[in-house]
Amino acid sequence: MEYLVGQRWVSHADAQLGLGIVVDVEPRRITLSFPAVGEERTYASENAPLTRLRFKEGDHISTVEGVELTVSAINEHHGLLMYTGTDHHDQQLVVSELELDAFVQLTTPQQRLLNGHFDKNQDFALRVATLQHTNRLQGSAARGLMGSRTSLLHHQLYIANEVGQRHAPRVLLADEVGLGKTIEAGMIIHQQLLTGRATRALILVPPSLLHQWLVEMLRRFNLHFSLFDADRLAEMSEGNPFEAEQLVLCSLDLFEGRDELQQMALAAGWDLVVVDEAHHLHWSEDEAGEDYGFVEALSTCSAGLLLLTATPEQIGQASHFARLRLLDPSRFHDLESFREEETQFRALSEMTDALDRGKMPSNLPEDLDASQPPAQLIEQLLDRHGTGRVLFRNTRAAVEGFPQRHLHRYPLPQPEQYEHAVVELEERLHPELPYFDDSWLDFDPRVDWLETTLKALRPEKVLIICAHASTAIALEHHLHMRAGIRSAAFYEALSIIERDRAAAYFADETGGAQTLVCSEIGSEGRNFQFAHHLILFDLPLNPDLLEQRIGRLDRIGQHHDVEIHVPYLQGSAQETLLDWYDRGLDLFRDSCSAGYMIFQNFQQRLLPQLEQRTAAFDELLTDSAEFTLRTRDELREGRDRLLERNSCKREVADTLIEEIESLESGDTLENYLEALCEAFGVDQEFHSEHTLILRPSEHMLTGHFPYVGEEGTTVTFSREKGLSREDMEFVTWEHPMIQEAMEMVYSTELGNAAIGTLKLKGVPAGTMLLEAVFTINCVAPKALQVERFLPLSPIRLLVDARGKQLAELVPHERLNALVEKVKKATALAIIKQVHKEVDAKMSLANAQAEAKLKAVLTEAEDRMRNDLGAELARLEALRQLNPAIREEELEHLRYRIEECAIHIQHASLQLQALRLVITT
Repeated sequence: MEYLVGQRWVSHADAQLGLGIVVDVEPRRITLSFPAVGEERTYASENAPLTRLRFKEGDHISTVEGVELTVSAINEHHGLLMYTGTDHHDQQLVVSELELDAFVQLTTPQQRLLNGHFDKNQDFALRVATLQHTNRLQGSAARGLMGSRTSLLHHQLYIANEVGQRHAPRVLLADEVGLGKTIEAGMIIHQQLLTGRATRALILVPPSLLHQWLVEMLRRFNLHFSLFDADRLAEMSEGNPFEAEQLVLCSLDLFEGRDELQQMALAAGWDLVVVDEAHHLHWSEDEAGEDYGFVEALSTCSAGLLLLTATPEQIGQASHFARLRLLDPSRFHDLESFREEETQFRALSEMTDALDRGKMPSNLPEDLDASQPPAQLIEQLLDRHGTGRVLFRNTRAAVEGFPQRHLHRYPLPQPEQYEHAVVELEERLHPELPYFDDSWLDFDPRVDWLETTLKALRPEKVLIICAHASTAIALEHHLHMRAGIRSAAFYEALSIIERDRAAAYFADETGGAQTLVCSEIGSEGRNFQFAHHLILFDLPLNPDLLEQRIGRLDRIGQHHDVEIHVPYLQGSAQETLLDWYDRGLDLFRDSCSAGYMIFQNFQQRLLPQLEQRTAAFDELLTDSAEFTLRTRDELREGRDRLLERNSCKREVADTLIEEIESLESGDTLENYLEALCEAFGVDQEFHSEHTLILRPSEHMLTGHFPYVGEEGTTVTFSREKGLSREDMEFVTWEHPMIQEAMEMVYSTELGNAAIGTLKLKGVPAGTMLLEAVFTINCVAPKALQVERFLPLSPIRLLVDARGKQLAELVPHERLNALVEKVKKATALAIIKQVHKEVDAKMSLANAQAEAKLKAVLTEAEDRMRNDLGAELARLEALRQLNPAIREEELEHLRYRIEECAIHIQHASLQLQALRLVITT
């Protein structure tokens, strides 16, 4: 190779040096200056790791003065290359290679390959696999729904899919207790963020639920919300603190009496606002509370709004109307009109029930054709439902899968240490509270009973809940240190990491704890359905808290009946409260969403009985039981079955579940992650079936691999194991680890150029094959969701020496299995000889890919117009019958159709990977 001063070369040993200039040539040595890094390097001329930089026609080049040209011709003058090109003013200029900018990036596969920069064949295969997986995921009907650490439940998936796909969704999520409104909201937020429909979200919750929401969003959806409280706001004195984070979680109480803070939250701008326990917002026809006014102001300046409540109508129709007017004030503007409209929907519900029973109702609307099949008539009636598009409510009666509950009562003698103490009601229910030490453990009969019961239940897992952290800590210490029972404590003073460790120890099937001792607040939001024995060491005074305790185990997906064990001191307030819950409300055997309302109704009669039980208690039990029965009947009669039908369409949910399960089945994702780890230098260790331990190594390609900590990370691909083992990362195709790693592959040069050899019978040695992989590059705002209709769509071509297309004859997977590694020196020698052949074959490949592109774009636009056009036509027709369809939705859909068409038409090809294969 002849070297001349002034020529530009690149080092294929270190591409980061940039473009080098030959500054000195000696008989056996050459010296290059690399201006980009300010270094000089001297090489032996016989084996220098250098490749001459030669741009070709159509390439873009930059000069040291910042002039950018498109090359139109290349000539050589006294050993130096002269480039003729046009700038952005279409003026023609001639520049020498001496004038080229040293900060050159050889990013295109063709430039890298021809300049001697190539990767391993397994990296090439990884890049192609990444493109194929991304393409499949972009077109999946379950996109945005597969990444959550949740069970695949019909009603949750249906609501998340229905709401999450909307532009600026504004809905009320009103499922009954235990059906997972928080999960539904998380799924909607996750889908909106993943698909680009939203980027900024604000969640407002009661103070007691802050930690629950923070943990749920992180553990189930990998969403890192920033918790804003008074202390954090005090630290952020400058500017608008709400503009500093994209995802914010805070208490609604934080804004009480703080107009300036309210104005900052309103000015920050949100794509989605979520309000939990929305029934606590104060509103009446005469006036609105400060909390309601603030949420109303937020709803006006925020695109999307999710309101969560388990009691949409039980607390009164006016309160229900108040929630709906936040969602759509123009639609729900007058309370009396709303009441009148609601009576009409009861008639629609009765018609639907009649059709379901095979009877044709006599009062069917005139514009409906009675000769149509009942299923079609029901669909049309559902479309007319006034609140069906903005309100979703599933009931335990309508959703299958709940276990039976069984109460086991254990009367115990009251010790004299408790008997003679004069105490407040709180201490009557929790007599251990006045003891500042643990001496009560020695005489409280519940402690011995607990120890005996746990040993009898071995090896069954048992969840113990008590009201106070001090009680939970003392009990756990006693069980662990004195009774020899493997146990863990779980209470509010623990950090998130400590709670996760305790929960993981409890969940461990082999060497884990038999029992977890929880405080009241420590158990909130946790799912322990792998256990079915619940011990209530004491009872809360609020029926809703009792329901929440039982709800830790009584959930969809519980495979056993829930056994509830209640020890109590005879003749105490504990026994009275137990009798009232058991015989008055029947709460242990049957869930009741109106429990607190019933408590409020009988509170003045119940509390004196807890101080001193009298003969009047029997009458209280009778009245409570009758009132509870009437309330349950009213709730069942008042169930809006039309609304329930609209809140879960099983056939839609079945399709989604089938899609998610097909993506999770097999070991495709597991193999892909292993290939990623191999490429990036992450160590892997087998843990158990479908579970790996990933650790960083000293040979990592980058300084960081997403979600792999310094001490390593355990990942599982099993949804079942992911639900029970919270110490593991449940990895799906939508987990940030996979998403970010895929981005690391196709946003860098990794695997975009490779070279290999191949032995083929009947094919002469030295025959060249060029494998090229193109994708379709459609630059469009993420919120338009163009990739739903036009995903990456990899186009693979395999061109032989005669220009023949062999892609279908030799599939990519087959070629990967046959191709062999080439030594670096041999590969460089091959490349120097085949520059012109590669350029010629690339021209053929480009032409063939361009021909395929036109058909793909036409098909994508047709599919987009058909899908979105059908949705627009349906909503326009619905709006004539149901004013809950907002004009804003229709306008956005029209805009989206036109914008998607423009971006699809301007899509272009992008060469993603190139492999040169030589037969031997």
